[in-house]
Amino acid sequence: MISKKMRPLVENNSAIRVMFEEGKRLAGLYGAENVYDFSLGNPNVPAPSSVNQAIADVLLEEDSVTVHGYMSNAGFSDTRKAVADSLNRRFGTRFNEENIVMISGAAGGLNAVLKAILDPGDEVVTFAPYFLEYRNYVANYDARLVEVPPDTETFQPDLAALRNMITERTRAVLINNPNNPTGVIYPKEIIIRMAEVLRERERTYGHSIYLISDEPYRELAYDGAQVPFVTRYYSNAIVVYSFSKSLSLPGERIGYVAVPEDAEDAESLTQAVVIANRVLGHVNAPSLMQRMLVRCIDEETDLEAYDRNRKLLYEGLTECGFQCVKPQGAFYLFVKSPTADENQFCEAAKKHNILFVPGSSFACPGFVRIAYCVSCDTIRRSLPAFEKLAEEYHLNM
Repeated sequence: MISKKMRPLVENNSAIRVMFEEGKRLAGLYGAENVYDFSLGNPNVPAPSSVNQAIADVLLEEDSVTVHGYMSNAGFSDTRKAVADSLNRRFGTRFNEENIVMISGAAGGLNAVLKAILDPGDEVVTFAPYFLEYRNYVANYDARLVEVPPDTETFQPDLAALRNMITERTRAVLINNPNNPTGVIYPKEIIIRMAEVLRERERTYGHSIYLISDEPYRELAYDGAQVPFVTRYYSNAIVVYSFSKSLSLPGERIGYVAVPEDAEDAESLTQAVVIANRVLGHVNAPSLMQRMLVRCIDEETDLEAYDRNRKLLYEGLTECGFQCVKPQGAFYLFVKSPTADENQFCEAAKKHNILFVPGSSFACPGFVRIAYCVSCDTIRRSLPAFEKLAEEYHLNM
């Protein structure tokens, strides 16, 4: 018999994965070219050729025992230094290798950070809509996720609400920037004001409140938008990063946690993240990917391909009559459902072989998430189907 904690998770499997499996079923019935699956945030842009070459070079040129062996639980020293040096060049920070912990993707990093700081009964505050696994990650450590309701006009954080929802039990505020599912970027002005709220609440309650910034989409920003690096504006900030999107490596599970030296008790906090990473069973980040990063730390994905998809789909859907805040980053559109029950809208879309994810999965009902990390051809072929869907709701009349 499985545990009581796992039963609801098994019974309510991820809506994203459910829709992904549905896409495979429909593709078997109608052909993959006739199914428009926008459910999963799986990059369709290939990894840079330099990444593939670096992996080959590592295997040919470096000692096999080292490449495939254990290292410090925090990661290879030269990999951590490469990450720190890259951050310092790009963001004017002051990291060194001791501030960096290599981890198995952002999910692994978030769990390591949360395990390092949370006691049972503690609270983590986040802004709806948010990545659906946050609630489960926080619950892993018998803590509670507190949701700040969304501003559905802009999807920017409601800082007045944040101030009121921070309590003595609050250990962290968790943000995702750029945001999944909306594609909105929280600008520098918002981060500065958020930091002011957190410092005020730290003084009120007499303990640290961490700002955890989940940033797998940091490099995916459009129209000149800038993603602020939070440690420049708040000392008790922790950055969790993944190369899944920036280098199209979601299956490789490689990323890092960055803890600034200015954070309270930074050395102990970093060590706690390292040990949490170990006792959670990750042990260390994948060694081959760490060796590759030493050679490819500043490589970039084909941002133009995602931008082209963003413009094509946003313009196509708004011309049909759908409503959406234009995304500044990531690769998602968060579209307002034409009916109050967005699950009903998802079912109507499936009749046209269109698959997307209901907003209730992101704590924001009445919307749907559409992932445009697909081929441009898929988007073009989907637009007539979206037009027919819009006609059902009399949107384009």
